[in-house]
Amino acid sequence: MDDVVWSGTWVAERLGVELIGGEELPGLLGLALRRNPKRAHLLVSNVLGKHVPQRPAVVYDSGFSLGLRVRDLLGPDEAARSVVVGYAETATGLGHSVADGLGFAPYLHSTRRPVDGVTSAGGFEESHSHATSHLLLPEDPKLLAGDGPLVLVDDEFSTGNTVLNTIRDLHERFPRERYVVVALVDMRSAEDLGRLETFAREIGARVDLVTGAVGTVRLPEGVLEKGQALVAAHETAQDAPEASGAPGTPEASGAPVPAPRGPLTAPVRVELGWPSSIPDGGRHGFGAPDAAALNDALPAMTERLGAAVGGARRILVLGFEELMYAPLRLAVALERAGRDVSYSTTTRSPVLAVDDPGYAIRTRLVFPAHDEPADGPGERYAYNVAGAGFDAVVAVVDSVADTPQLHAPDGLLAQLAAHIPHVVLAVVPSYVPAPGAEPATQAPPTGSRAAEAAAAAGPADATGPSEASGVTPAPDAADAAHAAPAPQALRAPAVPAHATGLRAVPAHATGLRAVPAHATGGAVPAPDDTQAPERSSMLPEPLRGPAFSSYAPEEVGWLLQDLSDVELEAPTEEREEAIQSGGAHYAESLPVEYQPSDRYQELFHAALETSAARIARAVGTVTETVLAERTGTPVLVSLARAGTPVGVLMRRWAQARHDLELPHYAVSIVRGRGIDANALRWLAAHHDPADVVFVDGWTGKGAITRELAEAIQEFERAEGITGFDPEIAVLADPGSCVRTYGTREDFLIPSACLNSTVSGLISRTVLRADLVGPDDFHGAKFYRELAGADVSIAFLDAVAARFDEVAEDVATGVKELLAADRTPTWEGWAAVERISEEYGIHDVNLVKPGVGETTRVLLRRVPWKILARRGAGADLAHVRLLAEQRGVPVEEIDGLPYTCVGLIHPQFTRGATGADGKAVVSQ
Repeated sequence: MDDVVWSGTWVAERLGVELIGGEELPGLLGLALRRNPKRAHLLVSNVLGKHVPQRPAVVYDSGFSLGLRVRDLLGPDEAARSVVVGYAETATGLGHSVADGLGFAPYLHSTRRPVDGVTSAGGFEESHSHATSHLLLPEDPKLLAGDGPLVLVDDEFSTGNTVLNTIRDLHERFPRERYVVVALVDMRSAEDLGRLETFAREIGARVDLVTGAVGTVRLPEGVLEKGQALVAAHETAQDAPEASGAPGTPEASGAPVPAPRGPLTAPVRVELGWPSSIPDGGRHGFGAPDAAALNDALPAMTERLGAAVGGARRILVLGFEELMYAPLRLAVALERAGRDVSYSTTTRSPVLAVDDPGYAIRTRLVFPAHDEPADGPGERYAYNVAGAGFDAVVAVVDSVADTPQLHAPDGLLAQLAAHIPHVVLAVVPSYVPAPGAEPATQAPPTGSRAAEAAAAAGPADATGPSEASGVTPAPDAADAAHAAPAPQALRAPAVPAHATGLRAVPAHATGLRAVPAHATGGAVPAPDDTQAPERSSMLPEPLRGPAFSSYAPEEVGWLLQDLSDVELEAPTEEREEAIQSGGAHYAESLPVEYQPSDRYQELFHAALETSAARIARAVGTVTETVLAERTGTPVLVSLARAGTPVGVLMRRWAQARHDLELPHYAVSIVRGRGIDANALRWLAAHHDPADVVFVDGWTGKGAITRELAEAIQEFERAEGITGFDPEIAVLADPGSCVRTYGTREDFLIPSACLNSTVSGLISRTVLRADLVGPDDFHGAKFYRELAGADVSIAFLDAVAARFDEVAEDVATGVKELLAADRTPTWEGWAAVERISEEYGIHDVNLVKPGVGETTRVLLRRVPWKILARRGAGADLAHVRLLAEQRGVPVEEIDGLPYTCVGLIHPQFTRGATGADGKAVVSQ
């Protein structure tokens, strides 16, 4: 330890600031300079997990051990009646850990984020902070109204002003007999030592103080002015430009930021699956039932996140401002699973960074606020992350903060990617109480329940906290609930064995949806009191591979729910008999997945080899057209499932040719039922609707084109959210139904040859009332069992391999296309009507034009006959084979506007569905 430089040396030498206290104090605290006109210095905690990355067990144990001490102070009965309040932003995780140590007591933290529809139960000011206003927003208004002890937790106890402001406000509303103040360090000056006792006498209540260490900071006269001058001088000396926000740009702090890596890799998103009943933290209250549910969910969460970080050696779990507890528990879980993990969080606190071993803040990343803060846009910071040697970082944010600013070129993810090879984004849904809903009971556990919780704490890790931190190992589980802690020492309590992982939770059923201002004309409306309280407008995060689909997680997010465990398949004839007899909708069941023969698979691979360059050219053309005609960054939204491989390829083209990371989601659209309105709500909450580009594989006669236009119009009327453009971008538009396309030729797109095995192993989408509620996404299945036959990635790779080859042709073709008249003529629809009459069918819905639609008829329907343009050649090899296998005649036709047309049997209509999705009764 003699060779270790104290991380307060730089400030102490230049400003004459002295840290006075026990020998453990330098291990707990360092010093830095604030970029704040109210207070020159910042005490930088080494065990808080805010500015300094630290082992998760050290951070969690620091709070948990203080909670055990509070329980010993109060005794079991009073501990069982207590409520814990933590301070935003730095102590939200610390306070929650204290509540855990107290016996998983009800917990609430203050917040600087107003939440529409939630009434404040109090507020107060933090005198020395750069952002002072605190709100208390409990879901249960009775949470603070009891007469049991109120435990207030902050990272440091200095002037005492923050605590006094809090107690004063709450005592006027909810008077009680006892308060306990908890902090990692008591740093009051001699002048402030008596203020707490005097205040307690004034209000007639007992106020106790429990801290991990005691000391003080001796400040010389004029330190504020000297500190401000030192900050200015240091920045000028470094001649650093004002922070631009670009990844790797040296910041105004003057601290050298390590050069960006190269080439950069795109961040990936991991789906956490957070249980809908569990709040994301203590902003609106967190009770014993929530703690038990979270502990049960932790293992699955840990497994998913472990898979997402892969073989990374050094991992940083990075929380987000007030969101500290959920990332901390996740980090603890990864650490206990044997990974080398550190933990810290982003902050709104501006601090000078100096790359010196005697200074607590070595590097600083700057990025814009990404949660639409009430006090307006501003800079946010991540300290000591760049240059720290991490192989992977898991950025954990709540869904309110999963905004375009987060993903922007100067946003947090880009800043992290410039310095860390593997960036994983984990989004926890923001819990907002539903208006009028009764909160879950927040009663703390009884004395026996608290003892069980404490006893569940196993021994600390063998690689326990360092001596420098002042944290010592916990007692054995047998006496953990009753052992008396050593005075002024931070004991490391055991982390409960069952508290070692988080499973991410869908946001539905958790409250109100925050609609961005751009979707509502500028103002976010107040909750509608007439709305049923059980309505849950917040929706889960998209599903992603490998948990759902064989696509990589960054390739597409599925705005669907997983119905993989539901038996939905039936033979074609049985499905259609059910449709005919009871008016069932075709989307209420699934056809049995076609298993291609060896000969058919050979045809697929041959067709792919032949047409890969042709498809690549069409992909490039449609993508370049979208980029040329859309302002901003397009958000690709493919119509599952035929549109999804095309959306993935468009995303790959934009990445390969323009270094653009386009968001891509897949949504369900059902004929006769429209597009999934909940998916549109999710998109409007996370992106500007004007940026959304709907993507499909091809057009036939244009039925889905019309369906989408009508559905968007209805959605705007019902929701009041405008901006979605119903225009579809397609790979092939043989029916002349859209303006944005890669080609208008009707040719074989190999992805049309197969079903799920070329579409990420995802089924067609399902919409059935007993499976899909009014606040659910439509459903689909993931056919994991077909992995051996999956060619989804092979198809994508084969086409993407031709991008460079066709780039020049694409550039020339797009220029011509943009100058041409691309107005849809709907000639395909006219041809379908003519064929319907000529063949005596009298229903256009039984006529399926084009290679893709004809293939679907043969794979999913009851075909009558196939019309083929004479001389069509290799594009129809797979159609001829399927027709042969099903005993369907193929008629050669001269002058057919499509390469082929599939006709569903006009009498035996077991494969036929009309415009409303129901069975067609033949004439």
